Amino acid sequence: MDPSAIIAIVIAFASILVANNMEGGMINDLLGASAFLIVAGGTAGATMLASTNAEIKAAFKLLKRVVAPGHSDRKKLLEDMVKVSNVARREGMLAVENLLADIQDDFLKRGLRMLVDGSSGEDVKRVLEPELELEEHHGTQAGKVFETAGGFCPTVGILGAVLGLIGVMKNINAGPEKLGEGIAVAFIATVYGVGFANLIFIPLGNRIKKIVAHDAETRTMVLMGVCGIAAGVNARQIEEMLSPFAGHHGKDEHKAAA
Repeated sequence: MDPSAIIAIVIAFASILVANNMEGGMINDLLGASAFLIVAGGTAGATMLASTNAEIKAAFKLLKRVVAPGHSDRKKLLEDMVKVSNVARREGMLAVENLLADIQDDFLKRGLRMLVDGSSGEDVKRVLEPELELEEHHGTQAGKVFETAGGFCPTVGILGAVLGLIGVMKNINAGPEKLGEGIAVAFIATVYGVGFANLIFIPLGNRIKKIVAHDAETRTMVLMGVCGIAAGVNARQIEEMLSPFAGHHGKDEHKAAA
């Protein structure tokens, strides 16, 4: 569990609300059902039109990983591959089958299973590398769904403000107080559009793309290790080759992903 995303959103919105209060504003001043409907509905419709159904489903599926990244333990992966390398060199590749039950990572298990079944390192790379690249591509596109929403949101907010101002102009003969209230309500849509885009949608898209990139990096590490095992590389060389991956993010990230 990684609460940093929730904490970040709370800090962002709390800062704005506190600053608004310091300037004499009230929370109620920022509430507007019609403005919210325009921004939320308009942004949702535009984003759906700009994205495929598969991308939208993948985007919402990846949302839970913002607070629960679920990254693989790279140090454990390295230990597993070093152990497999030792067994493969001493007892042969068939003996690796006895280790598969203890390996938790599905990508690593699939690669080793292919080796046990007689595939070469090139065969493994030919099968798993396109899958790796495709998953990274789809994940990145899913992250871009939120960035797309962040691009549309401010413009839809301006549209809401213009619609509100049209209503104000229709009642131009009303008193100054009424006109002031009408203009303030009209600009709430702009606040929603800019706020949601820059405090939620765009940051969410960036975070999801980084999670996807981390997964792809981990799979690249695994693929390199499996190909090294297939080539008969000794355990020490496997460790030296892959240790930069295992040490890149350190212990803190692993704890957050647990």
